[in-house]
Amino acid sequence: MSNDLMEWAATFGLILDDKSLTHLTFGKEFTEAVEAKQVAQQEADSARFVVEKAEQQKKAAIISSEGDSKAAKLIANLLATTGNSLIELRKLEAAEDITYQLSYSGNITSLPAGQSMLLQLPLRGHPACTSAANWATALMILNTVFLLSPP
Repeated sequence: MSNDLMEWAATFGLILDDKSLTHLTFGKEFTEAVEAKQVAQQEADSARFVVEKAEQQKKAAIISSEGDSKAAKLIANLLATTGNSLIELRKLEAAEDITYQLSYSGNITSLPAGQSMLLQLPLRGHPACTSAANWATALMILNTVFLLSPP
């Protein structure tokens, strides 16, 4: 291209020493092809990211499953060596959590195990319930008796 340009300029008596392209345009088809290539590259990158994310989630699920399996084995071994004390501890923890949640109820009626008489506990804020801790403790005792009593 450079030789053609020099020959063309020589026909007019000009000597080209240096050349510089300042305004260069490409055809519509070429521009569309370049844009399509860029879009395809971005889509490929996006698909690669989705695949990598899925692989990471798969690894996380495997690790979580292995941890759950080890925890189940440890609990089984503990139950085999200590009997039902772990289950009783879990029941107490659950009862404590339930009573704490119930302590924020306005009016609680409780039926202790083995009795047919309802106990109407005072409303929160009643002088007998001086604090949320006392209220929760009273409920915990009632619920613990209920949860741990034999059927």
